[in-house]
Amino acid sequence: MTASLPLPACIAFAGHELIAEGSLSEVLRQAKIRLDTGENASILLFDADGRLVEADYRGTVEEVLARLPQPVVEVAPKAGPGRPKLGVVAREVTLLPRHWNWLAKQPGGASVALRKLIEDARRQSEPEDRLRERREAVHRFLTALAGDLPNYEEVLRALYAWDHERLSAAMAGWPEGVRQHVERMVAAI
Repeated sequence: MTASLPLPACIAFAGHELIAEGSLSEVLRQAKIRLDTGENASILLFDADGRLVEADYRGTVEEVLARLPQPVVEVAPKAGPGRPKLGVVAREVTLLPRHWNWLAKQPGGASVALRKLIEDARRQSEPEDRLRERREAVHRFLTALAGDLPNYEEVLRALYAWDHERLSAAMAGWPEGVRQHVERMVAAI
């Protein structure tokens, strides 16, 4: 594996050739310029989580940039039970009577006890969750861009076995940009 470099916010490939990486606006600009050269290549944009980024390349570079996907703004929950100003939303939880009895005996009541249990579970599972999320990101990227490359299945097996040597060996004949990006994604795990 290569040295760990920070993952770019966005990356673009024309076929299997890496053509741009950086901010979404810069990568989109480079992709549009590449398309305007008349090359008949399929350009795929990916975010740092290996998700495809949709882009509408019609018009000028400025028009393309004006249509950049906007970040999703979360809408505040409707007022009701809970403490909406604090982000607390009341929802239904189904438990057995013995669970409710135990919760009722806890200091602070059921809500405090449940929050503590959830926070403890989150802290304990955080490393495994991060590893799973990063592997899924690499898998998404590989599926979208490298599914037609030789040894694709072996690369996936090596990824999930966490065998870096086998992963590098299986990608040995792959285009340099694809191989390097996969290695960077894996190193970021």
